[in-house]
Amino acid sequence: MFIALILIVYLIGVGVVLSPTIRDKWNTATAADLTASVAQELPYAFSWPVRVFHSVAGEPAKAPA
Repeated sequence: MFIALILIVYLIGVGVVLSPTIRDKWNTATAADLTASVAQELPYAFSWPVRVFHSVAGEPAKAPA
């Protein structure tokens, strides 16, 4: 049960990180462009727990490569 809760929180965080990209492209871009934009942002979105940890620990966050 605890693992499911962690997974749900993680996926909600991924959605929060991807939401600006989806919001900006939803009405203006083609489906292929939206998919490409989301795919490009996925590595950054999947790493949100690392950025949260670094912000709590006081370490500078690194820009995505």
